[in-house]
Amino acid sequence: MSTAHAAAAKHEESFPVFGGRMHYIDGYTPVSLVAPHSSLERTITWVGMGLCLSGLAGVGMLVFGLATRPNLGGQENPTFYVILGLIVTAVLFIGGALAIHKGRADYRQYRKETGRLH
Repeated sequence: MSTAHAAAAKHEESFPVFGGRMHYIDGYTPVSLVAPHSSLERTITWVGMGLCLSGLAGVGMLVFGLATRPNLGGQENPTFYVILGLIVTAVLFIGGALAIHKGRADYRQYRKETGRLH
């Protein structure tokens, strides 16, 4: 009797199983690090975060270029630093954002298949 009840309860779950992978009991929120859809275990996610953090070096170059105007006795050509800072910042931030987006692909698929938000 209890087996039939458990089978009936399994069919009444509010969230479907995620692609034949680990099955979660209704109401359980999986721990991020051990979940099969975790973004934290993917290298591309961490590379993306590293790229975003490295983009701060470009922001530093941009600020340096803006702060060293010739009329203040600074660098002779601050425009070079401003342009280089803008390019480095844009490339690293955009590259990092794309890498993080790719790293979270499994989570987006999990959310789409199950309807869960965690």
